[in-house]
Order: sequence, then C-alpha cells, then structure tokens
Amino acid sequence: MEVVDLRLGQGLDALLVGVSATGQRAAGVRRLALRLETLSSQLQRLSKERSKEQPAREELHLLIQSLRRGQDGLISGIEDQLKRLSRKIDLLSIQHHPNQSATQPAEEDTGPREECTAPEEPEYPACAEKVEFLRARWQSDPCYAFYGVDGSTCSILTYLSRVEDFCPRQPGRKHSALPWHQKPRSHTEKAEVRTTLSPLYEALGKSRGPAVRFIRSRVERMSRRWMQAAQGMRRSGNKTFSPHMKVLLYPGVLAGRAGQQFGTMVERGGPLGELVQWADLSACLTVLGHNLTFSTSQQHLHSLIGSAPGRGGCPIQRPLDFDLIYTDYHGLVHLHGAMGLAFQHYQCRFRILDSFGTEPAFNVESYASSHGYNTLWGSWGLRPAQYMTMFPHTPDNSFLGFVGEEVTEEELRPVEKENLALVYGKQDYMWKGKADYIEAVSAEVETHATVYQTPGGAASLPGSVINHGLLNQQDFLKLLQRAKVFVGLGFPFEGPAPLEAIALGCIFLQPGFQPPRSSDNSDFYKGKPTTRKISSQNPYAEDFIGKPYVWTVDMTNLTAVRQAVRAILHTKVKPFVPREFTCDGMLERLHAYITHQDFCSASLPTWPPEGALKVLLGPLGQSCVSACRRSSLVCEPALFQHLNSPAAFTRMELGCSNTKQEVNHLFPAYSPWGRQCGLQGAPLLFSCAGADPNLRRLCPCRAHLNGQVALCSGCL
Repeated sequence: MEVVDLRLGQGLDALLVGVSATGQRAAGVRRLALRLETLSSQLQRLSKERSKEQPAREELHLLIQSLRRGQDGLISGIEDQLKRLSRKIDLLSIQHHPNQSATQPAEEDTGPREECTAPEEPEYPACAEKVEFLRARWQSDPCYAFYGVDGSTCSILTYLSRVEDFCPRQPGRKHSALPWHQKPRSHTEKAEVRTTLSPLYEALGKSRGPAVRFIRSRVERMSRRWMQAAQGMRRSGNKTFSPHMKVLLYPGVLAGRAGQQFGTMVERGGPLGELVQWADLSACLTVLGHNLTFSTSQQHLHSLIGSAPGRGGCPIQRPLDFDLIYTDYHGLVHLHGAMGLAFQHYQCRFRILDSFGTEPAFNVESYASSHGYNTLWGSWGLRPAQYMTMFPHTPDNSFLGFVGEEVTEEELRPVEKENLALVYGKQDYMWKGKADYIEAVSAEVETHATVYQTPGGAASLPGSVINHGLLNQQDFLKLLQRAKVFVGLGFPFEGPAPLEAIALGCIFLQPGFQPPRSSDNSDFYKGKPTTRKISSQNPYAEDFIGKPYVWTVDMTNLTAVRQAVRAILHTKVKPFVPREFTCDGMLERLHAYITHQDFCSASLPTWPPEGALKVLLGPLGQSCVSACRRSSLVCEPALFQHLNSPAAFTRMELGCSNTKQEVNHLFPAYSPWGRQCGLQGAPLLFSCAGADPNLRRLCPCRAHLNGQVALCSGCL
C-alpha cells in the first residue's frame, strides 16, 4: 500500500511539473491534474479504513502514467475515464459510510448536501480550475476552513464567489463587493506640517530591541533640526498640500528571528545605514503631518492588515486600512505571505526601501527569467519608482535618501580640527588585506579606529592604530568632529557615514576600484537586482561632491596614498551637506512624492510634467543614465511614454526603414545598421539602465534643482 502511495505522489508531482511547462492546453490539463489529485486525496482517506480500493488505486496510477507519456489529444479521451473512476471512488465511500452523501469528502466534510457544479462561463475562465485546486488542497491552509470551506463543491463555490473573485455569484445570492476590496479613497483632509515629533515617539514606544533604540536615539538627537526645518516649511508658504495619509512603517529586516540577529549585529558594529534611513523617513513623515504606525512584528502586521487565520493562502478579511506601506524586501515577503489574493490588489500602495536599487529588467518575472536577470530579490512586478534608494544612483527608482548628521553649535561646543585620521570600518573583517594601506596612512597622520571588541578580547589591527572600541553614536560624532580625514577601507559600499563625515568638516579618503565592482566580480553585489558598476566605495561622494571634500585613490599605490594624505592635511574645508541630504531637502522631496506619485491609477503618469523633457539620442553602447549625465541632466523614466512612438524618431530626424514593437528593456532605441527603430512593448520595462553596443537609446532627460537631483523646477 505504501508503495502505491509513493508512486501516486511521484506521478502527480511529475504530471503537474510537466503541465506547467506546456503553453497550449495548459488550463485543461491543469484541471485534470488537480482532479486526479482530488481523487488521490479521497483514496488516501479511504485507505485508512479499507483495503478494497487497491484496484481503483492501480487504475488511477496507470492513468497518471498514460498522462506522463504524452498529453496531446488526451484531454477529451480521459474525461470519461475520470468520471468512471470518480464514480467508483464515490461507491467505495458510500459502502463504507452509507449515511454520507457521495458528493461529500469521506471524513472532514460536513457541508451542504445540495448538488453544486463549477459553471463554465467565459467571464470566469479560471473558476473550474480553482474549484479543482481547492477540492484537492483546501486543507493545506486553515484559512479556507475559517472562510467556511469544508471540502464540498458548494462550500468551495461559495468561497470563490464571495471571498475571491474567480467564480460568479450563486443563484439567489445577493451581489456585494468582496469584503477585502478597497473602499473609495476620498482624502478630503489635508496634511499639516507638525512642529513636534511626539506622535512618532508614541509609535516607536510600542517596539523593542537595539535597532529600534538606535532609531529613536537618532530621531531624538536630530529633533531640533527637524523642528527648524518644519518651521521653515511653514514659513515658505508652500501652497501644494498633500492629502493626509495613514501610513504603516514595517521594516521587515527587524521582524522575527532575523530581526533579533540584526539587532545583535547593531550592538557589535553591524551596518546602520538601513536604520539611519528608517529613522529619517519616520521623522520626515511625522513632520509632514501624516498618521504613522510602526511595527517590527509579523504577528502585529497580521492584525494590522486583517489577515485570515492560517498561512496566508486567503485574502485579508477587510479593506486595507493604510494608504501607504513603507517596507523593505523582507517585509514584502511577509506581506505577500499574509495577504493572499489581496497582495496584488493593494501592491500599488507599497514603497520599498531598497538601498542599492532594482532595475526594471530584474523586476518583471517573465522577462527576468527569459533574459538571465533572475535574482533572489527581484521579480515582484511593482512600478520601478516604488523602490526607494539611499543614494540617487538608479533613476528608475525613487531617491529617498537620508539626512547627513551635522553637529550644531547648540549641541556641541565647536572643536578645533586635529591632524587625526579616523578609519571607516567597525568590524575586524573589513580590515583584512588592508595592512599596507593603513600603514601608509599612519605614516603621515595619527590614526584612530572604532572597531568592536569582544569582552576581554582585542581587535586584530595594525599596531599603529589607536582603537577606541565600538562607540555610541554621540561619542563617535565627537571623535569624527576632531578628525581631519575619514579613511575608507573599500567596504561597506555606499553607506551614509562618508556624508556625515563631510558634514562635520572631514575630508573623505576612499579607495577607487579598477575594475569597477559589480555583480560580475563582487560577492556583495552578486544576486542584487542591479547591473551598476561602482568605481569607488561611495560613488555619490566621488561624482556629486568630489574634491576638496572627497579624494579617491588607488589603495595599492602606497606612494599615491601618502601624497594624498599629506595634501589633505594642508587642505582646509568647511562642513558641507548637499541640500538633498538636509532635513529641508528630504522634506521637500518626500512631500513631492506623496503629493504626485500615484501608482494606483491606470492612467499614464503626469509627473514630472512633459515640459521637463529633454530628448537625447545616446551614443552606441551607452545607457540613458550615462547619456543624460554627460549633458549634466538626469534620466527620467516617467517621461519615456512621450518617446515611445514613431513620431519621436521622426522628430529626431531618424529615418526608420523598419519599426518594431518589442518587450525589451533597452527600447525605445535606434540601430544604425539597417536603420531599425524599436518601441517598448511593456511599460514596466521602461528603463534608464542598460546598454547594447548595437543600439543608440532614445533617452528622456531633464534638468534638476540645484542640490536636489530628484526634482525639477516644474516638479514642485
């Protein structure tokens, strides 16, 4: 008996795999496969009580084998066999349970006795398949029983018509909206700028752990600056009001066991960049007048969004109560596992904090799979602008940023700069292989570190380095304020600390990379949904700030390193923060996003306005990111829609011998060989990133405000 069970399971698994690979006939064969799985489940229940079903089991096994040998032309031929086999199983069930209806499952089903069949209506093409799916698997998730499914066809049809929308309303049932569908959003109330952070402290008070303590301490330390920015925003008389939003902040990386591990790393010198961004985002939203809920618990998340009890196979119980949900990739997985069918319905409200960016080619699952862009993190099919980055390195995404942490005169007494270097790297592993580089720096200037040490232990650092151990943020800032040079080790990549050092009057010395680091040669970037190639530890500091604040050197050229340190010691700089990394700049940027970005509308985007468009034809083999930057502009993916037509090529005086529309993240583009013009067939794939040596890309560029790359003069 166990051998037959195993063969049936293996046969069904192989059949379902084979079915999923077929393009045509897929729906019909899938339905048959699920029906077979249902019959198998019934047989397994009967097998606990009888042994007479063996011939029927063998018959089912042979039928599965015939399906595996070839699917062409089998559908109509096996329908009768399925009906005959189903009748035989029902007869066996009746013989064993003479008082039970043949339409009911043998044990668990206690549902209605009425006859129900899945309707064949063109408006509901997936109904019959979903019925078969649930007949086989309704016990796989307790949420189905919570919604009244008991295994009977009638209960399944009721569920699929009243909770999901795969089947039509049953006769006599009153038509009403699905219980979890969104209600019309009126947004009559306008958000008003706050000059207190008390609502945020109240929201954070319900969460625990070292990571949340760091977030709160940062907000408190910077509260005066946030209040000054809030008062300035009120005085500016900005007449563009954003609607009052109910916002959920859910850093998934801090939830559950993974969150505990992350919190432990925070206390040992682990990465703080994500926490810096969460702290500044929460403060920014509070100042802008929105209603915040902060959570780091999956269980709390389930209650907040109204998840049904179970494993997330069913939709939520009520309309989503939040206008916006800010989360990360970990949180996106948690939401997907808790919302069922409602996830896609509400995904336009999600905003994903994604430090390193997600390019469109990685974002669309079918395209990523067929073009070699599959990664662990991509393929969610969101609008690319829903991903929010730490630096403005990926214009396909929205630049959220953070605030450079200045120390004002009111907070600390001004301190004279000393000939002192502080090394950027709080854990031992970051220093490995860098001894010669550090010795070259130490030969010119007294060198300090803040590397975590285990209790009673010591960090493995060069003897010339003075290690203070891991400092709290306030003491770290005091030490940084004394230092004249902040020394990068090449890792961590693209963190916030270099900008905070520059904000305190330090000069940042960083390693350049040759060849540039990318997923091709860096384990850190491998698997991340981006093709970016970074030429230094912090490309933003190199490209957007530069000398005298940022010096990029070849770490292996020790003579050049020593010369750079000497030059830095003779260079005086004042504290500097780019506007986009100030409280004012972040408030301005996030206010614009909340006011103008609408990813729930089916209409084409109207922001930024078409008047901001400056069309460029990029050189062969160059991305639109590079083509726009060469003209001191930025690529704006929301404006691609104005270039995706034959008329755009005509305006550029490009005579197209042939114009084709294709799903290709490099289109619209022009190939001079044969004068081929290509149009984009999938708007989700409009992408500033990506290049091909045979294509000249048609690029939507725009100017930007001084010190605010994300916005243009017409964007406000």
